[in-house]
Amino acid sequence: MKAKAINIPLGKNPLISIKVIPGHFTTSNSHVSHYLDMSTMNTNVAIAKEVAKELALPYRANTFVETVVCMQKTEVIGAYLAEELMEYGTSVGQRDNDISVVAPISNINGKLIFQDNMIELITGRSIILLMASSSSGRTISRALECLAYYGGKLESISALFTAFPDDKKIKSMFTAEDLPGYKIYVPIDCEMCKAGRKLDALISSEGYMEMR
Repeated sequence: MKAKAINIPLGKNPLISIKVIPGHFTTSNSHVSHYLDMSTMNTNVAIAKEVAKELALPYRANTFVETVVCMQKTEVIGAYLAEELMEYGTSVGQRDNDISVVAPISNINGKLIFQDNMIELITGRSIILLMASSSSGRTISRALECLAYYGGKLESISALFTAFPDDKKIKSMFTAEDLPGYKIYVPIDCEMCKAGRKLDALISSEGYMEMR
């Protein structure tokens, strides 16, 4: 599969690119035509810092942020995003205000929760929710339910990629419009399945597992 990977650079910052593998993939709730490898953006320090600079742009002028909640292994980017906002923020008190970076965990029922010692960083705090990708919207829904439960105040949602280019609630670097041929299906309506094409891999936030 890796041999099929292509890099699609971000137009306004070619140091940032998304690695894409075309195929027939399944997640826990959908079938998609491309696997998006976010590992370099999530783990490479130099690239993560560039990503954070891009993500910070919409917030520098007038958004007060107290906590960045990281989903899907985005903690490294989240830390640099917090640094960017503290350095360049112009909203009242931002420069003198610490920004916390946290990530929820899943309980035995699959619900997102925060450990007791993290709750004070959520309740009543102004929050940016940071996602690696949003394709079906279900992960965002779970995260928003969690933040509402703990009384967090959502300021905005940022994502490295979203399948919904017209959704103004999500500030994203890449969208489905940047990936030629990108499709997402409810499994029962998957055109690739109807054409008899076998699944290539099962994908999750951890990576992918090839079907053998």
